[in-house]
Formats: sequence, C-alpha cells, structure tokens
Amino acid sequence: MIQQLFLHLSVFLVSLMKSNAARPHIIFILADDMGWNDVSFHGSDQIPTPNIDALAYNGVILNNLYAMPTCTPSRAALMTGKHPIHTGMQGSPIFAAEPTGLPLNEKLLPQYLKDLGYTTRMIGKWHLGYYRQPYIPLNRGFDSHFGYYNGLMGYYNHIIQDSYPGLGEFSGRDLRDNRTIRADLSGRYATDLFTEEAERLISEHSPDQPLFLYMAHLAVHAGNKGAALEAPQETIAKFQHITEPNRQIYAAMVSKLDESVGRVVAALGRKRMLENSIIVFMSDNGAPSPDIRGEGADYVNWGSNYPFRGVKNTLWNGGVRSASFIWSPRLQQSPRVCNQLMHITDWLPTLISAAEGDPTQLPKDLDGIDQWVSLLYGIPSSRKYLLINIDERRRFAAIVKDSWKLTIGTFLNGTKDGFYGDQSKYPGPAYRPAVVRESLAHQALSAMSQTYSLSLSDEERMLSLRQEATVRCPGARSDRTPCPEGPCLFNLETDPCETNNLAVSYINIASHLFEVLKYYKLGLVSQINRPADPLNANPAKFNNTWQSWVL
Repeated sequence: MIQQLFLHLSVFLVSLMKSNAARPHIIFILADDMGWNDVSFHGSDQIPTPNIDALAYNGVILNNLYAMPTCTPSRAALMTGKHPIHTGMQGSPIFAAEPTGLPLNEKLLPQYLKDLGYTTRMIGKWHLGYYRQPYIPLNRGFDSHFGYYNGLMGYYNHIIQDSYPGLGEFSGRDLRDNRTIRADLSGRYATDLFTEEAERLISEHSPDQPLFLYMAHLAVHAGNKGAALEAPQETIAKFQHITEPNRQIYAAMVSKLDESVGRVVAALGRKRMLENSIIVFMSDNGAPSPDIRGEGADYVNWGSNYPFRGVKNTLWNGGVRSASFIWSPRLQQSPRVCNQLMHITDWLPTLISAAEGDPTQLPKDLDGIDQWVSLLYGIPSSRKYLLINIDERRRFAAIVKDSWKLTIGTFLNGTKDGFYGDQSKYPGPAYRPAVVRESLAHQALSAMSQTYSLSLSDEERMLSLRQEATVRCPGARSDRTPCPEGPCLFNLETDPCETNNLAVSYINIASHLFEVLKYYKLGLVSQINRPADPLNANPAKFNNTWQSWVL
C-alpha cells in the first residue's frame, strides 16, 4: 500500500515538470572493481579524485547503494531492473568462451529509453554474452558500441587471454567499433580511447535530441596476467607517496578514470548539454583487494574497500556497497549525503521516470523501485527490503531490511571474510578542496551556473559533506565474527563493518529476514552459466579475435 502511494506521488510530481523541460540527457558512468575507499569524497587522502568529487559535492552522494558482488550480475541487474535470481544471472561472470548470455526475452534499459525517443550509445564493457549475434549490444537497444564484449582486456594491447584446463590459453583481440575490430588502436591506453569516443559522440550530438550514454569503463579492473595493472608512466609518477608498486599503479588507473569523468563533463558543458543532464557514477562491485596474507584471487587490482569487510565476490559490504552519486541541475535537495537504501535494480525505473516516461507502464515483475522523486526532493524512499543475492550453487545469500543485514553462508570457506586494503601506511598529502575547484568538472559546472561556483568555493561545506560520507567503524576489526553455514545478523547503523553477530540476541529479526529470503527463493531461476566451449570459440578461427561463434 505504501509503495503504491509513493508510485502515485512520483507520477503526479513528475507530471508537473513535464511541460517545463525537455527530456534530460542521461550519462551513466560505471567503474569496474573500484573500491569504496578509492574515491576521495569518502575520506581517503591517498588518491585524489577531484572531478568525481566536484560532481559528488554538488549532487547526492549515495552512501547506501548496493550492487551485486561481481561484474555480470551487476550489469544484468542494471539493464533489466530485475534481481539476477529472476533472470538466471546470479552466478559467476560470463567467461570468454561461455555460450550463454542475458536472456533475449528481457527488455533492457536502452530499449525502454529508445521508446522515449533517446539516442542510445554504449562505450566500454558489455559482459552480458555474445556467443550469438542477437546477444551483442547493437541488438539489445544500443545505436552504437565502442568497446569490448568480455570481462576485461589489456589496457594497451586490447587482448583478453582466457585459460581452460587441459586446453591451455586462448588469446584474442576484443576492442571493436560496432562490429569492426580496431587492431589499429593497439598501443593506445583504453581509458583514453573510451574518453575520446565519449567526447566525439557528445560533440556530434544535437542537444535537442535526448542522449543516453552508457560508459562502462575497463578501469579499474585488472588486465591479463603478467600485465594486470597498467597506466601511463607520467601518471604513475604522481603517486610517489605510495611505496607499494602495485597500489601505486592502481592509483594512476583511478586518476585516469577521474580525468575521464572531468573530460566528459567538460564536453557536455561545451555542447551546452550539461544544464539538462543527469550524471550517475557508480562501481559495479567492490574491489578484489589482495589478501593481507598474500592469498589474492585472480585479477586482484589493489583497490581498497576499507573500512568495510570483504572483497569482490563476497556479500560483505566491501563486496557490494558501491561508491556512487547522482548529479543533475534538476535535483532540488542537493548537495547532500543520502543514506537511504538503494539497489542497482532501481536505476531502470528511476531513470525511466527521470526521462519523463510513465513508471506505471513498466512490467509488474520488475524488482527495481522508482527512486526519482526521493532523489529529486530528498523525501523518504519506499524501499525497506533489499535482496543482495541468493547463490544456490555456492549456497550463500544476504538480505537487508532498514539497518539490519542477514547473511547465510560464505565465499571460499570464509577466506575472504577479513578486512583488506587498509592503506593508512600510505596516507598521501592532506586533502585540498582547492584541487576540486581547479578540476575540469568544477570549471564546467561554474561556466554553466554561478550557483555551482559559489557552492564549491565554500570549503567548509565541501569538507562537511566529505566527513558525512566517510564511514567509520569503531572497534578492533581483527576480532571479526566468522559466518558459518548458520545465519549472521548485523546492525549496519551501529556496525557498518559487520563485526558483531546479533543473530542470537535478535532472533525474531533474524527469523523474519530468513523467511523473506525463503520467499525470494521461491521465484529463483536456476543459473544459466554453461560449460565453456573454447574449441569452437577459439579466436584463432576468427583472425585472432573474439567473435560470436554460434549461428
């Protein structure tokens, strides 16, 4: 009943604005494997992110936005507005030679936006299947795609290497411009290439035509083994205060991502599209930080989720709380830090509502909740429950209600249940709000409106927002509570780092959340991951490129 009231209120308030503005341009920037502690608006001094900060401090910092624990499930949730357990996408990320993909009967976010008259552009990582042509981005609602199909590629050579037991390693190019492989761009840094493409698309776009630009960066995912972390040497040289070599390169990768955000905002400003834009920034999951005992998983990138517990692949906050914000001149109650529950599935109905679509006409089986009015005016959200995931093969699950989180089972027998990525021994220079004011993003905001120039010159206000967005966890985090097969219950308001299991003390709450998980499981669609088909997918059969291999 309450959710219906919020839906009707949303439709009413949005309808009041329709006659006053054209459909907004929507720019969705998805970072890959970025840690909570790797944006400086969350309180870390180690890696300055002035362009990202400039937008965050003038928008709504989403301090309680949850994603999925890995790449493919997060992207499936974003594109469909459904929990991956309802599409079969809740399992492992799709491997290069895996003959599967996001089911074709699902309508995706770009297709909904095309119905509203949007031009839809995609840059970067797809990772939702391509073994048959109907699964590629160009056939799922995007007008163009400059990027790659798989989960990663080399930052300079644009090759992905995938190994299969008994068969060895398969290697091929994956950078493409629509259907054309761009081998000629080998040697160019991927983050720069994606940024240049975004600048080109914006410069050639008519401001009167609504644009949806989905920019799914390679950064800051690790590349191939042997060259996992790559960045321009002149950028690496800026981080001499970091003495750990891998973390130093990672910092440069983050810095190039931040530079990209600034250049995209500047391009929107030059085209006079910024004043009618919505910009979303988030990470698809937490960072795969190296284990402090040196037992890192594949594709470790030396990111930091500190002070949260856990890493990518886990259901701890370090694996699923996303560093994120939304910025737009349309937001009425900003800047602010939002601590209300939000899930990655919410973006589809939220952005459709923001684009002046009718959320009541969306399919009834969506799991996402329209949060646009809540974000717009700072009013309470109707979301009270948030399913993180149910993995029926690995036998672990987690759910949140208000400030309570229930987890069942664990990942890799609890070997990733610790606290990794504490970079306090590399503190970095003191945070300087002046650097934010000097950023490309701030300059573009200032040129658009004097309001932003004034707000960002208020250093005290900026620092206050930063302090509010910084998560602090009292207590010794070495005394972590193990989470065996039985349930663990945490009060995230008092214990955001999930150190104190309250399942016995609050058995009624734990039992209620367990019953809600059982209810969700009733609608679970079995995972659609399939055995790899490397002999048929072998890039050697397709001029050393990864291509669709099934007719």
